[in-house]
Amino acid sequence: MTASDIAVIGAGSYGSCLAMLFGRAGHRVSLWCRNPETAAAMEETRANQSYLPGHILPETVRVDSDLERAVRGKRFIVGVTPSHGIRDVLGRAAQWMDPDAIVINASKGLEESTLSTIDRIYDEIFSPHMAKRATYLSGPTFANEIAAGLPAAIVLAGRDESTTTAAQEALTTLHFRIYRTDDVPGVLIGGALKNVIAIGAGVSDGLGLGSNARVALITRGLAEITRIGTALGAHPLTFAGLSGMGDLVLTCSGDASRNRRVGLALGQGKKMADILGEMRQVAEGVKTAKVAKELSAKMKIDAPIIDTMYAIIHQGVPVRDAITMLLSRPARSERD
Repeated sequence: MTASDIAVIGAGSYGSCLAMLFGRAGHRVSLWCRNPETAAAMEETRANQSYLPGHILPETVRVDSDLERAVRGKRFIVGVTPSHGIRDVLGRAAQWMDPDAIVINASKGLEESTLSTIDRIYDEIFSPHMAKRATYLSGPTFANEIAAGLPAAIVLAGRDESTTTAAQEALTTLHFRIYRTDDVPGVLIGGALKNVIAIGAGVSDGLGLGSNARVALITRGLAEITRIGTALGAHPLTFAGLSGMGDLVLTCSGDASRNRRVGLALGQGKKMADILGEMRQVAEGVKTAKVAKELSAKMKIDAPIIDTMYAIIHQGVPVRDAITMLLSRPARSERD
């Protein structure tokens, strides 16, 4: 493996774990942190005490709050900002990127104002050459396990085969196995919508509805994700893979899932405003529930679990009332 110059844009838990992963593999990494004081503290202590305590940044990682310095001259630019910050942060960074740099998106979500997937945002903020070669990383990975060096598998989607293969080969490690695909919409939709279903799984567990209910919700949630994804041009088999079923199961069942924790708190009777006020990191499913509701309605696609999560999160419908309405729907064919 040849060492590469990599910028990781976003120093939350996932951005920090990727910086650790790539740095340990021998790459030269610039980890961009928005807050100068936080960046200086991370550079000095070699740790992200706020989001990923107990894990040390290797010496190959430099933490920087200067966006231009972080991205200039880098071969790979890995975007790990919350989805609502992509247009601003990466849009500004684009002016300093090498024209042949390969952008790798590791954020998950949909843009609230436009209902767009992240690749559509890239089409608007990058040159046609750079947007065409961009890639999209998604799959069942928790930051603390990546930081601990535990094994994981993930998928990288891209429309340009040579670029996708180059990124795959450069960034795959012994404990971070990357598969590739050309199904960009499938990977992006799976990564975004699973967060909404994970809130639902948390609600079910918070109400004490049991394992049967959780598995039913996950399975029917996957059906909704697949309906929406295939309507946007995705391959249906993508949703049986790492960025579909794999990521969905992990996010719905893993204790480290922020979206599941939101649902658990809702099911236990906490108010949405209080839950968000106590969180230090973004639970993407909260914003995505609104976008997914609007998108499915626009496309005339039946998505009752997404509709229910929207009603609970954004309309304040009592949790038990919303779940009762969901369970009272007429019987139907499983393939519908």
